[in-house]
Amino acid sequence: MTKSRRKILYSFMKGNLLKYLGAICAMVVSVGTGLIAPLVLAGTIDALVNVSNHKPDAAITLPEPAASWMMARGGIPYLMEHLWLVAVGMIVLYAVGGVFQYLRGRWTAQASERFSKTMRDRLYSHLQNLSYEYHVKAQTGDLIQRCTSDVDTVRGFLASQLVEIFHAIAMVAIALAVLLNINVRMTLYSMVLVPPLFVFAFAFFNLVRKYFLRADEAEGKLSATLQENLTGVRVVRAFGRAAFEEDKFDAANEDYYRKSMKLVHLLSVYWGGSDTLSMLQTGITVVCGVVMVVTAPLELSLGQMVIFVSYISMLLWPIRQLGRILSDLGKATVSFGRISEILETEPEKDTPDAGDYPIDRDIEFRHVGFAYDDGREVLADINLTVKRGQTMALLGATGSGKSTMVHLLQRLYDVTRGEILIGGVNINHIRKQYLRSHVGLVLQEPFLYSRSVRNNIGIAQKGCSDEMVCAAARIANAHEFIEGFENGYDTLVGERGVTLSGGQKQRIAIARTLLKQNDILIFDDSLSAVDTETDRAIREALRQERADGTPHATTFIISHRLTTLAEADVIAVMQNGSIVQLGSHEQLIAQEGLYKRIYLIQSALEDEMNGDPAVKGA
Repeated sequence: MTKSRRKILYSFMKGNLLKYLGAICAMVVSVGTGLIAPLVLAGTIDALVNVSNHKPDAAITLPEPAASWMMARGGIPYLMEHLWLVAVGMIVLYAVGGVFQYLRGRWTAQASERFSKTMRDRLYSHLQNLSYEYHVKAQTGDLIQRCTSDVDTVRGFLASQLVEIFHAIAMVAIALAVLLNINVRMTLYSMVLVPPLFVFAFAFFNLVRKYFLRADEAEGKLSATLQENLTGVRVVRAFGRAAFEEDKFDAANEDYYRKSMKLVHLLSVYWGGSDTLSMLQTGITVVCGVVMVVTAPLELSLGQMVIFVSYISMLLWPIRQLGRILSDLGKATVSFGRISEILETEPEKDTPDAGDYPIDRDIEFRHVGFAYDDGREVLADINLTVKRGQTMALLGATGSGKSTMVHLLQRLYDVTRGEILIGGVNINHIRKQYLRSHVGLVLQEPFLYSRSVRNNIGIAQKGCSDEMVCAAARIANAHEFIEGFENGYDTLVGERGVTLSGGQKQRIAIARTLLKQNDILIFDDSLSAVDTETDRAIREALRQERADGTPHATTFIISHRLTTLAEADVIAVMQNGSIVQLGSHEQLIAQEGLYKRIYLIQSALEDEMNGDPAVKGA
């Protein structure tokens, strides 16, 4: 594990260490009581054997100080008369062990749940602060997989396996010390297959980690495929691609199945092999113990043989569990690595001198250029000044750089050349959060939450009143159709607004943006799904609002509909990442160029539609 990942792990463990230490201490006590019980049983058996062999004065092989206490009260005869004391002692031992076993489980569960909660909170917060570019490249399904399944894998290891490591170590250390003190030769017989079990477990660990990584990545791809299909269900249905999507999901599912089955096969081999070795070791212990008791009773008593059999039975389980512990450790290591990849990604950062500057100022693009990481240049030497309160329209073919310009203004990306100034201040010196909170962006495909219409609009302004929500909806020409719903503003919107039409979604998104008085408004082709009359009504409502004394926001409008752009103060025509024409509507139609050609085409289409009786009749 790298230094940075150890640091991440330690940051999650803070606040949980005392719980884990308490759980380890409780585990040691429960192990101790579990190992004392066979000693008590063995001492009782040896006492009964001595009585049957007429040796009432023989020493009692109970653990100290129980043996001293029993000898002071008459030795074996006293024990024979009070066998109930042994039963009570065994019950007390197991009861104490059970209590501490409960405490161990409770404390590890509390610590692991707090650990996973901290991890999920940290992941979610970190994802909110990663760059827009990171989210564009990442697969949503894979990120969900890391924040849920991978976190749960780590939590499961911490809840059930972390303390088991100390349990196995404590069990082996204490039991080995006791058994060596009883009989070294018998101890060797009882441990002859333990080293192969350890080697088997470590070999299994190295294999399972590799196979689990493959299975986990395959599950992430499966989640991403499912998420994409459910998100784009309209497109799938519209183009009749259900069969194609089923084949695509089936391929991802088959890949996940095959890799999971390899993991399952590996697990079955380990558990089958370890079971065989464990049962063989138990058999060796019993056979050797019986032989030694019969042939050398002075070297090993029947009670001592019971101790060996009991201890080996208890020891083999944690040793076998070591394979499972290492298996889960491998899974947890892979999952924690995938989680750490997110946390190690540098979040967006402001420059040290970044501050909060007024945004309601003139905007200047000065020799701005932008290229993506792959070297593909999108903007080249953009020079443009937009006065405070002006409406700036952008027109151009798909891929000409219109959306990139407004994304740069919001600092979703940073310019690769030149600079963008607001009020003479480079936007790189303005805090990103502050800048974005003063820029309202309405996209062509707006995102709506699975909540009521009221909540979708009101989310833009904390504590806004119903009157404010309705006023914003009226400006966006959405109030009338919202009131037409059975539950009005309390109507629940499906996930991503799937229950609404494209135009309805756009108008609700516009209302949401207008609710907050932004200094800069950006409409990125956000009126494309509404008809011309509705488009005109929205623009008229915006003009009326400004005439009523509302501060005039600087507005950017991206559209292919010239009727939407015509009333802008300045129109920039873009082509191949450059501004090829700049001016008002009247100025641009008076000169030859792309704008005039588009104007003539759209005007001819409108005239044709207006003059076609068949179209009128329709």
